[in-house]
Amino acid sequence: MGYVDGYILSVPKKNLPAYRRLALKAGKLWREHGALDYKECVGDDLNTKMGVPFPKSVKTKSGETVIFAYVVFKSRTQRWCRKFGQVDKW
Repeated sequence: MGYVDGYILSVPKKNLPAYRRLALKAGKLWREHGALDYKECVGDDLNTKMGVPFPKSVKTKSGETVIFAYVVFKSRTQRWCRKFGQVDKW
């Protein structure tokens, strides 16, 4: 089983192409630092009746959508060491 860091943020829909370019660079960097997987997911069907919907939790404005991103590491130790530059500790 791996260790996952997850992030949610709001992004203006008009800026999605620029965000995608940034996400591709970020994915490359995460993998260079030991990530097993990295995904960026753009919200589509966000009107849910259960739990706290992502748009409400990040307070999206009109014209914005939600991005859910996650990074998978082999373990919490590996994630911490890679994230903070202590590669020799794992």
